[in-house]
Amino acid sequence: MANIEINGKTIEARDGVMLIEAAEEAGVRIPRFCYHKKLSVAANCRMCLVEVEKAPKPMPACATPVTDGMKVFTKSKKALAAQKAVMEFLLINHPLDCPICDQGGECDLQEMALGYGDDVSRFSEKKRVVKAKNIGPLIATDMTRCIHCTRCVRFGQEVAGIRELGATGRGEHTEIGTYIEKSVISEVSGNVIDLCPVGALTSKPFRYSARPWELNDRAAIAPHDCLGSNIFVQTRRNDVMRIIPRENEEINEVWLSDRDRFSYEAVNSEERLSSPMIKVDGQWEETDWSTALEFSVKRLKEALAGNGENLGTLVSPSATLEEMYLAQQLTRGLGSQNIDHRLRQIDFSDQNIAPAYPHTGLPIQELASLDAVLLVGSNIRKEQPLAALRIRKAALHGANVMAVNPLNYHFNFPVGELETGSSGKQVQVLAGVAKALLQVSGEPAPEGLDTLLTNIEPNDMQLAMANHLHSADKATVILGVLAQNCNRYADMRALCGLIAKLSGATLSYLSDGGNAAGGWLSGAVPHRHAGANNTINNAGMNTQEMLAQARKAYITLGIEAELDINNPVKAIEAFNQAECVISLTAFDSEKLREQSDVLLPIATFTETSGTYVNAEGKWQSFAAAVQAKGESRPAWKVLRVLGNFFELPEFNYMSSEEIRDKVKAQCADIPISNVSEWRCPDSINEEGSLTRIGEVSIYAVDAITRRSEALQSTVDSVQAAVYLNSHMAKQQDIQQGMMVHVSQDNSKVSLPVIIDERVADGCAMVPSGLIETAGLGDSFGPMTITKNG
Repeated sequence: MANIEINGKTIEARDGVMLIEAAEEAGVRIPRFCYHKKLSVAANCRMCLVEVEKAPKPMPACATPVTDGMKVFTKSKKALAAQKAVMEFLLINHPLDCPICDQGGECDLQEMALGYGDDVSRFSEKKRVVKAKNIGPLIATDMTRCIHCTRCVRFGQEVAGIRELGATGRGEHTEIGTYIEKSVISEVSGNVIDLCPVGALTSKPFRYSARPWELNDRAAIAPHDCLGSNIFVQTRRNDVMRIIPRENEEINEVWLSDRDRFSYEAVNSEERLSSPMIKVDGQWEETDWSTALEFSVKRLKEALAGNGENLGTLVSPSATLEEMYLAQQLTRGLGSQNIDHRLRQIDFSDQNIAPAYPHTGLPIQELASLDAVLLVGSNIRKEQPLAALRIRKAALHGANVMAVNPLNYHFNFPVGELETGSSGKQVQVLAGVAKALLQVSGEPAPEGLDTLLTNIEPNDMQLAMANHLHSADKATVILGVLAQNCNRYADMRALCGLIAKLSGATLSYLSDGGNAAGGWLSGAVPHRHAGANNTINNAGMNTQEMLAQARKAYITLGIEAELDINNPVKAIEAFNQAECVISLTAFDSEKLREQSDVLLPIATFTETSGTYVNAEGKWQSFAAAVQAKGESRPAWKVLRVLGNFFELPEFNYMSSEEIRDKVKAQCADIPISNVSEWRCPDSINEEGSLTRIGEVSIYAVDAITRRSEALQSTVDSVQAAVYLNSHMAKQQDIQQGMMVHVSQDNSKVSLPVIIDERVADGCAMVPSGLIETAGLGDSFGPMTITKNG
């Protein structure tokens, strides 16, 4: 520690820390534009100039390390003169358009000008003008306002891992822009809006819609991935106007993914369901809540006919803990165990030995300090963008990042060892890594594995993976969404668990949806009650079984069958065969009307209170930011009243907090461990046929993101097509742009061909979660391609 003096006050500061940080910790605010605590020091705005005793000229506080005995003056005549001079230079070319600037009211330059600027400009020459650039559907530009702080440039290079913005020219002719007029395509690009201290980069969807002083901040949690990023929902007169990050160093730091930032557009979508609707004699009628609920109860009783097992309940993995708990309580109260939130999962064969809930096994914050990471079935950059930023930090500090994936994804961090292939190929790779670790550690193989490993000989890549994991002080094996939803999940889980055990690494899960952990803890699975630590002897049906063996009645919560379920063909067939389908949904669509008998309008994540449990196991509760649109109601209230209509016990909850506390009490003694009982894979053979990889794009994961117009206009809104590498295309005798028939079981759709060298041999990537591919079967499994005609 160093003893320094700031404005006559003696403080202790960490030796070598920059002066601006030491002053901040002591409560002394020094003006700045280019400095940001999460970015490298640029020292190019010079606004933070301060007087340092014995220094011949003012020093930039952001680039001056503290030393013992240093005396600093931030308000002296010398310091103020320097700061005012810098402000005058910055304002020389800045336009006087504050009244029409979206940044007005929250602009750093505006605030600093008030304190350090003059009332009259001495500059009478012509100001420079920079043409605004179109850099995509999310960020609006007015580059004449740019003061060249380079925060946006440094963010892309240092944090996002994609240098999309850069500076060209010199002096006042410097311009910030993209390479040859390209769009900004990073999945975290919206953070430059927060970083920009002026109005040069602003939110395009929010443009000219409200003033900052009109907005009210409401703390909330983002619902689209398992990290549970902290956000502020900014509202005006009961309308959601925009979403900004809420700082939480343990989870999202100060960042936010574009998916969490811009998905709010769906809250005000024209497709919102505003009133309850019932189908009478094949015709839809709007009605009141009492009539709709009575109709729902009557239809359910008729369909169940006294046998609760005729009911199946399917819940979105992004529903709140309270909604999931009441959904399972209602389902089980009606005599059924058939409830599931794992909508896209195919392989349930080892669910009885699964951990209490899928979690990271370590704090999210510690992902940045790992020495080795093995990603298995994970496109982490798109599935959990902010977790990818943590992994990037680790990689930049020397961590070995390796991947076993169905595609060669473009990560924003360096990847060393990489193996790609079908689910069967990935199982073989993991078996090779496991065998290498068995040899290195000298441990005996678990029961049944020796025979399977007889013909497995680890290659150099697999040996390197094993050595990196084994030699690392802190390592993790991450099972991603693609692994958890593939047709060989149980085999992958078993081998990943063994690899983690032999190498001393942590086994981590990064799961689908915003509340998969809450789904397990609340009992929204067919084989466990709330509390997740007691397996039911007479387990109900999982998602796959409920659709393969159609139920007479279904209750769905927040889902669209053709887009959210692994096998949309089976889902639609099952719903069409059912006597009664009750859909609790925030949105109306033709498909929902075809499949349902009752549509009950529910609130979105900004309109309800509730709790999400993130992948680390943190319980994060939030209140409603605005009232629900039209006649919509929070889903937990709808489920509570349905329970009352059925005269079921323990449905008299007065608040979501009451439900949360009840579930939390049942979860008090859950062991936090990802270690599972060994289950030997049935085989480690690779598939012999062409295999479909049914990845869900980052902006197709749920009904909310699918209705954000801005997100759907980005390059990450994936085109429905058959993606193959050139070798596979030649083997199939097809070419780029050709229309082909894609078949699975008895399902067939026509799609264009796109040559994509990221796709492994033996595979074809046909995206799931799209209307154009909803006519196909399982997201992962055998498929065939034939030419049209």
